[in-house]
Amino acid sequence: MRYAYLVLVDWRVQAGQAEYSEPAMRLKSSGLRPRWQAGASSVLASVDTPVIDMSRGGLIIGDLYFRDGQRIVGAGLLPTLSSVSAVRDYILSNCWGDYILVQPVPGDQRALTVTRSPSHACELPCLYTLNVSGSFVTSDVTLGIRAGLYQRRVDYESIAHRLIYPNLKTSRTALSGISELLPGLTLHLCDVSTSLAIHWDPWNFVRPDMRYEDRNEAGSAIRSSVETVVKSLADLDQLTLLELSGGLDSSIIGACLKRSSARVSYTTMMAPVPGADEREYAAAVASMLGVELLETELGFDDAAFDFPLPQELVSPSVGPLQYAVDRLLQSSAARCEANSFFSGAGGDAVFGYLTSAAPAADAFMAAGVSTGLRSIVDLSTFHQCTYWKVGRFALCKMLRNTQQYKADLSMVSTQLRAPEPDLHPWLIHPPQALPGDRQRIADLSAAQAYKDTGLRSFVKPIRMPLLSQPVIETCLRVPSWMWFHNGQNRAVARQAFSDLLPQKIIARKSKGTLTAYLGALHRRRKHEITDFLADGQLQAHGLVDADALRRLEEREQVRDDNSFMRLFQLCALENWVRQQSQYP
Repeated sequence: MRYAYLVLVDWRVQAGQAEYSEPAMRLKSSGLRPRWQAGASSVLASVDTPVIDMSRGGLIIGDLYFRDGQRIVGAGLLPTLSSVSAVRDYILSNCWGDYILVQPVPGDQRALTVTRSPSHACELPCLYTLNVSGSFVTSDVTLGIRAGLYQRRVDYESIAHRLIYPNLKTSRTALSGISELLPGLTLHLCDVSTSLAIHWDPWNFVRPDMRYEDRNEAGSAIRSSVETVVKSLADLDQLTLLELSGGLDSSIIGACLKRSSARVSYTTMMAPVPGADEREYAAAVASMLGVELLETELGFDDAAFDFPLPQELVSPSVGPLQYAVDRLLQSSAARCEANSFFSGAGGDAVFGYLTSAAPAADAFMAAGVSTGLRSIVDLSTFHQCTYWKVGRFALCKMLRNTQQYKADLSMVSTQLRAPEPDLHPWLIHPPQALPGDRQRIADLSAAQAYKDTGLRSFVKPIRMPLLSQPVIETCLRVPSWMWFHNGQNRAVARQAFSDLLPQKIIARKSKGTLTAYLGALHRRRKHEITDFLADGQLQAHGLVDADALRRLEEREQVRDDNSFMRLFQLCALENWVRQQSQYP
């Protein structure tokens, strides 16, 4: 089961009495117990949720590790520091994990700060709201509902924003008044106001003085950070299931898991369409590791459009494909008696998998003409195009100092005006930011949504080591142009793990895809999809264009036309909105 906590800030009660407030008393039957008290604030957590009480330094909820992988199980392992800010800075600089840090504000008993772990795939959600009687911060919005502090309401403005900017991760959830504290940010609660501060900033790790200059040094650091994180998490879980696709990223995780003390099962998934059967590569990894590979097939009947969702899910992030994959993985985990799932998710974002000429632009701007020319050669070899073409696109990147976030108005009602994009705070970049660094950090911000797509995380943890704080920090220090070498992308990661993986994986350039599966699913069930959307809640609230949906249904699907993919985004939104009426 997930860790559970609720931080109550009730300004109506006297200091020291918050744990006896009406909301706190209501939650005693939910298995939450008082774990910390400071002024008008109290923290309740389930008995199995790790809590480290640092007294005046605050409270750590969740799992915390030192950089060498040692788990921190008590305040005695941490140094005694003079201020709450020093405690926060120490933890952010010397530790990592799936945690939140709750701290009092010296001199103000009615104020509180909450800092969330910078790890992008943090297993501990952090949601918050503010109301006239007080505020709460929680891992589970249903705890706030049961405490009588919140009533569920769909935020249709947020739904519209997600419809038009589907790949922008923001702090806004799809429930009215509920926000998410994003990784590395600190929330300051005081009376009837809140403010946010960035206390872990990815831009600090792409500064010129932080960049690796030597490829071997970079590779060694990446290998060390990935191995440390994987071992720490696997040793905690003991029994786990790896989703092994046969791609580079999951293969790296598989090799690291083999070196842990955990009992690991390995599973791969295929679908009856071209490009979706990677058993050849997954089997090569399993053979080299000397492990059995479990195979499952993703059928067309496994997908659904109208399916139940956990009440705790605060945003529409699970579509038909994610639902189908999730069911198969949960079934495999049950057979293996796994306590967790491991995944290579996030590898493209952390290993610098950029598909533009931005790395060459970065090289010219930051490392000079010689490095820039070498980068052009590397990129042209990788993309199989001329030097002139890469050079031209690199020049365009160098001259353009802004990142555009285009609105997707396909299938959207003609009456709906596109709002201004609500940007992740990391997308506001420093004036001298390099084009490739802007794209890498944008990709990292989008990767924060990966955890939201897995319903299985409500049953067992999904471990995504490549999105942990130590790995992200190390990879950001590798300049964008260094990731491309000898016609390969993610070159530093390939080199770092070359002795642990089959040559077939190290040299692989192709990537598996389930696009053909979704295309076939659309052809088989397009009438059902159209009816689901054209007669649904999105249409009733004036968000989608029913005529456009029907025109797409009638149109013959042609090669390389992936417009049908948009429908699966809409299905995720529609299903989530429909489900809300069934919850208290």
